[in-house]
Order: sequence, then structure tokens, then C-alpha cells
Amino acid sequence: MRVVIQRVSRAGVSSGGGAAVEIGGGLCALVGVAAADCEADASWAAAKTANLRIFEDEDGKMNRSLLETGGEALIISQFTLYSDCRKGRRPSFAGAAAPEKAHGLYESFVRHVRELGVSVKTGTFGADMRVEIINEGPVTIILDTACIKTDDGGRESK
Repeated sequence: MRVVIQRVSRAGVSSGGGAAVEIGGGLCALVGVAAADCEADASWAAAKTANLRIFEDEDGKMNRSLLETGGEALIISQFTLYSDCRKGRRPSFAGAAAPEKAHGLYESFVRHVRELGVSVKTGTFGADMRVEIINEGPVTIILDTACIKTDDGGRESK
């Protein structure tokens, strides 16, 4: 699972001419699901997202998490995070999970973030969306669960 996390002062998403969904200060998380991902990836990535200390404290240091600030999260599915551009000029998306699997793990990620106590708004899975992000800092963090898996299928403790 790949999650691109941006600290935002405001973010919004709209699709299909419907009403826009917006958040104030918090995080915008663009979530891609790989073919090899499982429920443990969604759970780990959600906990990491909510607990990352990327908000400033009273001394201007990045010492506070989304949970500590009470900010919101806008979570948007984005299979293009699994683009492979090494060959040719057209990206391959062969590493992305099939839509059925991706939808389930995306929803699991959203559920886990909500269960941690974060107010979450979402885009529409599989839709053509228009996203607006006002990045604060700018602060952008990339999580990739493939980087923490061990050869025996477990997880490193780092």
C-alpha cells in the first residue's frame, strides 16, 4: 500500500458534478493498493497516518500528530500511485490491485483511521475526481508498506 500524505490547511474533492467534500486543517491522504497488499497493510498504514508527528508544536517543531491536533483527514483512492514508468512512455499499472480488492482495502484503511478517532471524509472510489490541496509547509510524506515487509511475510518493528 502506498499512501501520499500531505499536511493541509484545506483540501477538497469532487466527482461527477456532485457536491464537493472539503476539510479544513489536517491531512490529505492519497491511497494506492498493490496486488500483494493485505488487511495488515491497511491497518499499519492507517495507524501510521494518524500518528505521524508532522504538525508543529508551540516551539515550531514537528512533534504533534493528527490525533493530537484534532485535525481532519481527506482520504482519496489513487491507483496511479502504482504506475511503472521504466519502459516506454505509457505507464503500466500492473502492480496495482484489481478494483475489487483495492476497494476493500481502501475501505479498510478508511475504517481504521476512523476507529482511531479521526474525522474522515472521502472521495468516490474509482471515480474521475477533481482534487484541491493547499499543502502546508509544504509537508509531504510517502508511506509504502512494501518497504517494511520482511522475507518471511512479517513486519519489521521500525
